[in-house]
Amino acid sequence: MDYGLGVRLDRPFPQAVEAVTAALKEQGFGVLTTIDVRATLREKLGEELEDYLILGACNPGLAHRALRADRRIGLLLPCNVVVRADGDATVVEAVDPQMLVTLAGPGGGLDEVADEAARRLGAALDSLRS
Repeated sequence: MDYGLGVRLDRPFPQAVEAVTAALKEQGFGVLTTIDVRATLREKLGEELEDYLILGACNPGLAHRALRADRRIGLLLPCNVVVRADGDATVVEAVDPQMLVTLAGPGGGLDEVADEAARRLGAALDSLRS
């Protein structure tokens, strides 16, 4: 089962992070949290990992609609977007919002929210290709 949307960018990690944040903003998403997995693993375990960030992206309008449809959906919010170094390239992957419906079950208005979130996240990732 594929649970993510992704794109591979031929640009350095720091530039990719800036571009991802801007592309998300263009689609109405803000970044609520940034988890630096590399720094955390180094600090807590003494382990090394490539540059690896988890961005907690949220579109307030979509989040509100999802919460109106199912209060428990907050367990699956915000949408995680991973930015990670892969050699000289950077990989950007976002959770597929359709997984929300798969986990929560169809109906109740989540289908439409997931469709729109998927469209917006897909558009953000597509914009990074240029």
